[in-house]
Amino acid sequence: MTSRQTVGASLPGPPAGLRERRKQRTREALLHTALELFTTWGYDRTTVDEIVAVVDVSQRTFFRYFPNKEAAAFAAQDAVESRFLLELRQRPCAEAPFEAMRHAALNTWKSIADADGSDLPVELRLRTYRMIESTPSLVAAHMRRGVELERKTALLIAEREGLDVEADPRPRVAVAAFSGVMRLTGQSWGRRQDASAHALRELTELHLGLLRTTLLGPWRTASPTDHGACPCLCPADGATAPSPDRA
Repeated sequence: MTSRQTVGASLPGPPAGLRERRKQRTREALLHTALELFTTWGYDRTTVDEIVAVVDVSQRTFFRYFPNKEAAAFAAQDAVESRFLLELRQRPCAEAPFEAMRHAALNTWKSIADADGSDLPVELRLRTYRMIESTPSLVAAHMRRGVELERKTALLIAEREGLDVEADPRPRVAVAAFSGVMRLTGQSWGRRQDASAHALRELTELHLGLLRTTLLGPWRTASPTDHGACPCLCPADGATAPSPDRA
């Protein structure tokens, strides 16, 4: 007579697809719970024990998906950055580098908007961003990750253009300008009440669109001949600025 142990050992396990879906659901539950606790009680005050207690899994299960708390705190950001790099790789080779980065960013936010919070609510993404920006123990990690993303992006731009990133500074210069605008965009979004991905996409398009005119165009709308239009002490066209000795 066959024992129960033998029967159990002979039964096939769940299909690979089912196992992967279970793993994905477990990871999503852990991530969602971790971010809710981080943003409600504070990152430093939340323990892994508290996270796994809510999800009803073991610490071992948590560390199977996230090596530490920091990895969970930045998991959503990591996913966005990976999507951005994927979008950038898929841009047409004939597209100018800055345009390629712009379209990659806009398409990334569109994919989040189209998901409609099915993976992670956008409102929770916003609270997580604010939490990271206000947590000293995470700010340094945030900066390190930003530098690493710039490095990867510059390498990808150099590859697209057939350049050596160590010999030609243009990829890193372009990425530095782009990244600066994106940081400003994130900060502006973090201060808004509208937490939608559509709002983030609109801010991205607005700020990136302003870069050229901000750097190269005049800022004052009044005519230079309009006395009082210029608040500085710069001389009129053709005039010589007085020397400091005569001031």
